[in-house]
Amino acid sequence: MAVVRAPRISLAGSGALLIDGAQGSFDEAVQELVWAVAKAARSLEGVRETVPGMNNLLVLFDPLATDASSIGEQLKSLWACTDTHTVAGTLHTIPVSYGGPRGEDLVGWAAHCGFSLDEIVSRHAAAIYTVAAIGAMPGFPYLSGLDPRLAWPRRNSPRLKVAKGAVIIGGAQAGIMPMTAPSGWHVIGHTDARLFDAQAQSPVLLGPGDKIRFQIVGIER
Repeated sequence: MAVVRAPRISLAGSGALLIDGAQGSFDEAVQELVWAVAKAARSLEGVRETVPGMNNLLVLFDPLATDASSIGEQLKSLWACTDTHTVAGTLHTIPVSYGGPRGEDLVGWAAHCGFSLDEIVSRHAAAIYTVAAIGAMPGFPYLSGLDPRLAWPRRNSPRLKVAKGAVIIGGAQAGIMPMTAPSGWHVIGHTDARLFDAQAQSPVLLGPGDKIRFQIVGIER
């Protein structure tokens, strides 16, 4: 079991607790513990749902069946005693067309990082990413595994409309837009892969622990 420090646990409304295990930069070992504790906490009396985030975990409970103090103590125990494990996720290959009108920040991203267009696209596609969490909107994957040399702080002013299928960079994270929505992340390309389909038997394509490999379809300059 990886050694990680005790988390911060705080109230998130009258029926939820937030476990924050962040230790500075994103930590894969902490994320594996988040997944394990999320699974174990679902069996606690009064717990309704667990929602993994990036090195954090939201635990929703029924305040009529239990209380925050009791749940908090049990969560501390789980965090200290639960063995971490890597989720055996599925590997997905996501085809990406980089640059052009649907990848409008590619040139600026390359300039920010000091690489040519070919090199930065090659580096982006060379990594294997892990779906750390699903959140923000249905099917949106927070991806770890971005080369630190490719990190780019989020925009100061979010765009009000970023298209479904946009392949994006936000800080040290990568992502893909499952639907058209506002976003402060940088748009570097586009994929036709469908991440969310409300009518499908399994509406969300990706899950925590899944792996993603980006496949270069082309680069529009």
